[in-house]
Amino acid sequence: MPAIAITASPRSEFGKGAARKLRRAGQVPAVIYGRGAELVHVTLPAHELGLALRTSRVVFAIDYAGSSIIAKPRDVQREPVRRIIEHIDLIIISKEEAAERGAIADAIRATEAAATEAGMDPAAAVAAMEDAIAHGESASDAADHALSDVREKAEGYAEANAQAATEEAVEPAAAGS
Repeated sequence: MPAIAITASPRSEFGKGAARKLRRAGQVPAVIYGRGAELVHVTLPAHELGLALRTSRVVFAIDYAGSSIIAKPRDVQREPVRRIIEHIDLIIISKEEAAERGAIADAIRATEAAATEAGMDPAAAVAAMEDAIAHGESASDAADHALSDVREKAEGYAEANAQAATEEAVEPAAAGS
């Protein structure tokens, strides 16, 4: 998955009032840091940022001051009621880490699609896949194993439900005799 391009503008005013003023103008205050770089205060377009954050494992290609910075979200602060983005922290990553995040995002989408097609819970399949990745498996192997794990669990639940239904059907018959 390619990085999502977004343009950042420098920010010089700070504080609650300045942040509110930016949000009213359709901008989100942000900071970019990491990999030995200085902390940079910027603003990002709120609509583009909100759409981009809907993507799992998103990577940003931020155009700032004539250079491109590859970053991922570290912390997103949202307003609790309206859920608008109030502030975001972005951490600079390497091209290799960006490629790895893209591979994992592709595997997540493939796992969700396969689980839905098979009539399984996509969230359970993705959780199993992320657990496998956390234990050192590659994204593609983890996706394959996640689907088989979810399928086995679903079959186990089906067997347990069938057995419980059989037991319930036998009990009333025995009670009526």
